[in-house]
Amino acid sequence: MNRLNDTIDTILFDFDGTVMNTNGIIVASWQHTFRHYAGQDGDLDLIYRSFGEPLYDTASRFFPDKDPEEVVAYYRAYHVDRFESGISLFPGILQLLKALKERNYLLGLVTSRLRRTATIGMNKFGLFTYFDAFVTVEDTERPKPDPAPVFLALERLSSKPKRAVMIGDTLHDIRCAKNAGVCAGLVAWSVAVAKRDLTGKIAPDFILETPDGLLKILPV
Repeated sequence: MNRLNDTIDTILFDFDGTVMNTNGIIVASWQHTFRHYAGQDGDLDLIYRSFGEPLYDTASRFFPDKDPEEVVAYYRAYHVDRFESGISLFPGILQLLKALKERNYLLGLVTSRLRRTATIGMNKFGLFTYFDAFVTVEDTERPKPDPAPVFLALERLSSKPKRAVMIGDTLHDIRCAKNAGVCAGLVAWSVAVAKRDLTGKIAPDFILETPDGLLKILPV
């Protein structure tokens, strides 16, 4: 893997599926919702491939004959109650964040999650210590893959696209980064993206097999 440009001093991270392992609680919440509205579990691959998508869009697609407001409320009631106990950091993430701060990189978190649950996760593992900017879905009118969340994070960090890397686990993250003119990295521990998706204009600039792999390609 080639070393990144020497101008890079800003690292933006997605939350779900990148920093925080929320896969289990998201799947459980959707299956709970499927059993209520469809009388059976949903297709696991379809659920995985919805990761990173705005929740109302997913609800409308999964249950087109239902009121998405009602579906999302049902999903969230289950999800929020079990969120804190159902999440964990991916192995090596905390060590990576510590190393990046020691090297004086600017760190931002850019998530399509609501601030309430994202804050629960951040507080549980003490992550606000490491991040200099925190952007949730409520902070912009247009979520990923629109570049607005990345632009807001860069503004809060007093940084520029040419100085930044965005690391995520879904095609929404890759598209968001590319739409913002930011270098796009995909994590190999993603369950949301299949190798068949990683081609053409939506291909990431690099893939991280493990969190510490980022340290090997950043400017010295």
